[in-house]
Amino acid sequence: MTFAFAAAGTGGHVYPALAVARALTDEGVESDDVIFFGGERLEAAAVPGAGFELVPIEIRGLSRSMSMRNLTLPAVVARATNVVRDTLTRRGTGVVTSFGGYVGVPAGVGARRAHVPLVVHEQNAVAGLANKIVSRWAERVFVAFDQANLPRAEVVGNPLRREFEGFDRDALRAAARERYRLSGRLPVLGVLGGSLGARSLNEATYSFATRFAGSAEIVHLTGPAHFDPVTATFGAVPGWHGVPFEESMEYFYAAVDVVLSRAGALTISELAATGTPAVVVPYAAGTAGHQAANAADLAAAGGCLIVEETDLVGVPEILAGILDDPEQMRRMSVAAASVAHSDAADVIAGALLELSHG
Repeated sequence: MTFAFAAAGTGGHVYPALAVARALTDEGVESDDVIFFGGERLEAAAVPGAGFELVPIEIRGLSRSMSMRNLTLPAVVARATNVVRDTLTRRGTGVVTSFGGYVGVPAGVGARRAHVPLVVHEQNAVAGLANKIVSRWAERVFVAFDQANLPRAEVVGNPLRREFEGFDRDALRAAARERYRLSGRLPVLGVLGGSLGARSLNEATYSFATRFAGSAEIVHLTGPAHFDPVTATFGAVPGWHGVPFEESMEYFYAAVDVVLSRAGALTISELAATGTPAVVVPYAAGTAGHQAANAADLAAAGGCLIVEETDLVGVPEILAGILDDPEQMRRMSVAAASVAHSDAADVIAGALLELSHG
């Protein structure tokens, strides 16, 4: 019996799918019985790197601008759908799970044509177009946030890596701070730069580091593409520790006291799972407010503060105030943990096993 996943494009789609795939293997499913459909982006390395087969399909998203390429998209989707359908039939697939993104439509339609049960998981608080389309004929629909606007949705949270289950900051703290060569004498600000509008967060971080020098250390996950230019700017700043990429994010959260980040769906879920206080700046460009919606529950509980992009000038003072107030950090940590979903991967894996057995 084969289990198929459609997850492509970004880590926000791919990593939750991998977490569910690992939950299946923990339940005794062989890795060879798990396949992924995807293209040439992050999944091309991440899926084989995790030990699973990637079935490549040619597919792309709809261009938001008026483009002649959009006229060829139906033919591209049709070819991709045929690949999915034929693969599902040949492999004797028991269930297909779509995690959205540009691969979701051919996977969903292919599953329907192959008469294979379909499951959908939506990571964001505002559902993407692909999941809106295919969820209409899905057997089960799972969402990470209450606000997700999909029919028959079951709120389970975002599937995260096993290391976030039962996360214990105190147990990891010493090793985490040694990992980043932190002194242990000062509170620690963690910064998730990433690729979406990293420049503005980096500028806010630099302002904090220079205006409040000596009050905190900084662990700055820059993203590989930004590491060199960010290091050129921050390299001489006391207490700054730059990291291009962190494979084991549990160490990052164990090392820091407060996080400055965007409001990507997985980041919000990780902040809750680890009970980490945060200041989040939703990335507005091209997301129609999706990131602000992702952070809404966490903010309402008191686990994070939301700052609009236009108000970034005030972020250094906000961060300094939180880092200087242990009681506020404690309250925010408890509040963040109160909205966590720690078992999403297991819940979805259980549903897939049930559906696969008819």
